[in-house]
Amino acid sequence: MNDSTTDPEDLSPRVQEALEITLKGCEELLPRAEWVKKLKDWDQTGRPLRIKLGLDPTSPDIHIGHTVVLNKMRQLQDLGHQVIFLIGDFTTMIGDPSGRNNTRPALNKEQIEENAKTYYKQASLVLDPSRTEIRYNSEWSDPLGARGMIELAAKYTVARMMERDDFTKRFKSGQSISVHEFLYPLMQGYDSVALKSDLELGGTDQKFNLLMGRHLQQEHAQEPQCILTMPLLVGLDGTDKMSKSKNNYIGITEDANTMFAKVLSISDDLMWTWYPLLSFKSTREIQASRLEVQNGLNPKVLKVALAKEITARFHGHALADAAEQDFALRSKGGVPDDVPEVALGGAPLGIGALLKAAGLAPSASEANRLIEGSGVKVDGVSISDKGLKMGAGTYLLQVGKRRFAKVTLS
Repeated sequence: MNDSTTDPEDLSPRVQEALEITLKGCEELLPRAEWVKKLKDWDQTGRPLRIKLGLDPTSPDIHIGHTVVLNKMRQLQDLGHQVIFLIGDFTTMIGDPSGRNNTRPALNKEQIEENAKTYYKQASLVLDPSRTEIRYNSEWSDPLGARGMIELAAKYTVARMMERDDFTKRFKSGQSISVHEFLYPLMQGYDSVALKSDLELGGTDQKFNLLMGRHLQQEHAQEPQCILTMPLLVGLDGTDKMSKSKNNYIGITEDANTMFAKVLSISDDLMWTWYPLLSFKSTREIQASRLEVQNGLNPKVLKVALAKEITARFHGHALADAAEQDFALRSKGGVPDDVPEVALGGAPLGIGALLKAAGLAPSASEANRLIEGSGVKVDGVSISDKGLKMGAGTYLLQVGKRRFAKVTLS
């Protein structure tokens, strides 16, 4: 945090708790002093702060990487603040250029409507729907019209727009930038004006858009929102951010057994980056757990606890308990005592290359054939994706019914 901190002695216990919850796992809180002031006003007046999160329905489902910001919303919601889940049905038609090295293909109205149907339903598995305000930014963006769009565009300069990192890189490399892409941060920022938000959440890749909200609120004589950015969750491979396109994700609609097993498949190091972002345990509890591991506790105990917490969030405690039992049975059942152990480097490594290196397939092409035939399991879970990348960690590989290898990849 690059804002000056406030002396904890100047804060009431309620504000101290709210600030600690806000900061847990976050990348940046800007400006911190303004957020503390908003919390003090809330503490003194009882007026809930308006906290906004916008998601564009670019696909039909969300994965647990999306829940990093949703978890933070739920924590602030439990403090008594008003959370606003904004579905960007209008902004999706433009396409968010954040982190893009080319123009994002726009979705048509029918695709957007179909995707939007599932977004809030899935988000409600984290948020309390009875205390969540759901909005669509077409409510105010459609009526804005051409005249309003021109007036809005007049409030920001091209020079400042080109300060945006992804636009700068594309311009310097000679890649095209469509004029309509400049409208995206403007329209996202205008959402904050329409909703009079006090705080907007987003991933680290959204910082420019979130700051635009502050700018436009000031242009409209509103008290500017603070912004809270959360890290992008690293996927199962331990290398890239969680993404469906990289097949390193856990979908929140996946069955309980698969979800549980996928969490257990992550490396011990990755577990410690997941805990503050995905667990509702306090910072003190997580720090205490790390100390227990340093003092000899098997980290798998804590990985199981994280897997159960995440699985229970989306499937309930009964199915989470059942998933733990199922995993234990599948891990033990039929596995010989003398499984060969192999230590390899080069993580992340493709599953085909991993099978070959472990001696379970004579070639990568034969490994792919086995995968296509549903003959390969990793930690008891059948693997169907030949492009799967395995991050650092220890895995029980199985080919057919009787061939096993325990591989430690670093």
